[in-house]
Amino acid sequence: MSASDMASAAEIRRTICDICSPGCHCGIDAHVRDGRVVMVEGTAAHPYNHGKLCPKGSASRQYIYRADRLKTPLLRTGARGEKRFQPISWERAYDLIAEKLGALRDAGEADAAAFYSGYGKWYRPWLERFCHSFGSQSFGTESSACATSKNLAWQVTAGTLAAPDLPNAKLFLGWALNPYYSHHTTAPKLVSLREKGLKIIVVDPRVTPASEKLADLHLRPRPGTDGALALGLAHELCRNGWIDREYISRHVAGFDEYRAYIEGFDPDTVETLTGVPRGQLELAARMIHEAGVFAMKENSAALSHHRNGFQTYRAVLSLLALTGSFDRRGGQVPMKHTYNHVPAGFTTREHDFTEATFPEKARPAVGAERFPLWYELKREMQAMDLGRQIAEGTPYPIKALFACGLNVRMFPDTQAFCRALEKLDFVVNCDLFMTDACRYADVVLPVCSSFERGEFKVYGGGYAMFTKPVVEPLYESKSDAQILCELASRMGLGDPLLEAGYEKGVEFITSGLPFTLDGLKASEYPVKLEGLTPYVPGTALQNGLPTPSGKFELLSGLIAAHPDWGLDALPTYTPPIPDEECNAYPFTLCSGGSIPNALHSRLHDVPWLRSMRPEPLADIHPDDAERLGVADGDEVELYNDTGRITLRARLTHTVPQGVVFTYHGYREANPEELVSADALDPYTGFPAYRSVRCGVRKKG
Repeated sequence: MSASDMASAAEIRRTICDICSPGCHCGIDAHVRDGRVVMVEGTAAHPYNHGKLCPKGSASRQYIYRADRLKTPLLRTGARGEKRFQPISWERAYDLIAEKLGALRDAGEADAAAFYSGYGKWYRPWLERFCHSFGSQSFGTESSACATSKNLAWQVTAGTLAAPDLPNAKLFLGWALNPYYSHHTTAPKLVSLREKGLKIIVVDPRVTPASEKLADLHLRPRPGTDGALALGLAHELCRNGWIDREYISRHVAGFDEYRAYIEGFDPDTVETLTGVPRGQLELAARMIHEAGVFAMKENSAALSHHRNGFQTYRAVLSLLALTGSFDRRGGQVPMKHTYNHVPAGFTTREHDFTEATFPEKARPAVGAERFPLWYELKREMQAMDLGRQIAEGTPYPIKALFACGLNVRMFPDTQAFCRALEKLDFVVNCDLFMTDACRYADVVLPVCSSFERGEFKVYGGGYAMFTKPVVEPLYESKSDAQILCELASRMGLGDPLLEAGYEKGVEFITSGLPFTLDGLKASEYPVKLEGLTPYVPGTALQNGLPTPSGKFELLSGLIAAHPDWGLDALPTYTPPIPDEECNAYPFTLCSGGSIPNALHSRLHDVPWLRSMRPEPLADIHPDDAERLGVADGDEVELYNDTGRITLRARLTHTVPQGVVFTYHGYREANPEELVSADALDPYTGFPAYRSVRCGVRKKG
């Protein structure tokens, strides 16, 4: 039967694709026949994607019907990692979890349990509240290595996140901008604005579709040297007097100290540090000056995944202060957090919901001692420190882990993390599929996809939505939130709101807003809230920013007030890789860059998407390959003191010499096995996925 025949014989039901981050959940028209999704299309009337789908969303049907979908709860019968399980009932699974976790709680060791959310964010407020009501502070997420470093940099600098005012911008600075592979709705907007006169600078070590199709100027710093580039741009702006002195005088703290520091970042020095020619640096500074105010997009992963990532972010943000581009029309405009990582222009009670049961008397969350700035601002677990704390038992032992969507392949030194899991007394993992992480669990619980549940969503522009399931839950699966609410009741956590179920929690979070849950459910599409007042640029500066000084802080008042942390209050630059590592291995390994058919490791087992890049590849410059005696398609081994993996070489001029680019998450060749568990940013704990040293040699 053709696609058109399938469509005509099916009923269209509307839902969302939740494969990517919450702000990018595209509307889906699911064509359903006999209780099964037979085709998917984008929802034309959806305010986010307007009917367009990326390759990932287009493969949703294969994703939800993957052969390795978990069908029933499972109980481990062999050793951890052996993948030996037997099916059990939900009642038996709940009894085991209540027994094991309850024993910890009864013994006064609730804080010896950690609770973790992987890539799936819709249920996180419920898992966080469950963790707190249980008695542990150690709630953590994959955002320990994703977007939180960006958020903290903004919080330390301006006290709030901000977004580019693109419609009114004259210049757009796209740091690691690549909308053709991620955030796909951004690309056509930029094309349209560029045709109307918008100038675009792209900063990326690689040649990408964005740099080729969108950039008026492409700056290519070596991986992890973006901070030096930003400080070099600041040096040029200050040296030429291309700064807004009145704005700085009124709204910026720490300028004099910052100005003295950037004296060391002249164009010749920056060229040596970054590889960006001084002429390009000077041209970029002139373009910023000529624009007057500029807008910016900073990729939260590409800038953060280095040992200097947090300070790099602050250095990039500092350019906004010098030019008066923060809280200005055509620049960066502060935005309100609405719900679940999405700013939609209104405020919910999400934080009231998650923090109401925070256990102040519990021992500080995992990572609090090692990363005090993180803990001061987040009050949650830095999950990149979890493996170490399990293995060492310091500052206190972790004995149990309850996880939803745990992905062991995202942890630095993956094998060491798996060995740590083997030491735990009890592990639960909830997932759609039998992942590598599930193999280390005592109990595995099957969960639903977005096609099989209803959930509350918000979108930018003042939209709210409550989706409806388009098919019944596959097999015996349940939604993550349903599992958490049922477990809270079974375990007697004493949290009536959590035990009342998901929708009661949503009603609490959205109380006071001009809609009802029933009203949202009655619509197939996101509903635009009436009466929202558009933000007026300049309001935040006029009222004072939520920082210690009330200003945009080039010198952080928070960090300066804690000298015992040993952190720099200015956005200083340190090389991404210590000299001893540079001397030991000749190449920089940069993993994790976007490709159009994958997100982490979630889609490598989807046949259509795997066919686009069936083997893990190492992108190598042809000149490097020639020196190594490597031809296109040869097997090569990447190695260092932490691990080794085998991939096929892909020779390409899009990558700079001396750098090897890989995509992460392949089971056969996971580059995180080469990232030391100690290669973490001292400010945030973020791992150096994109700047570790390695050797490369031909196999065979």
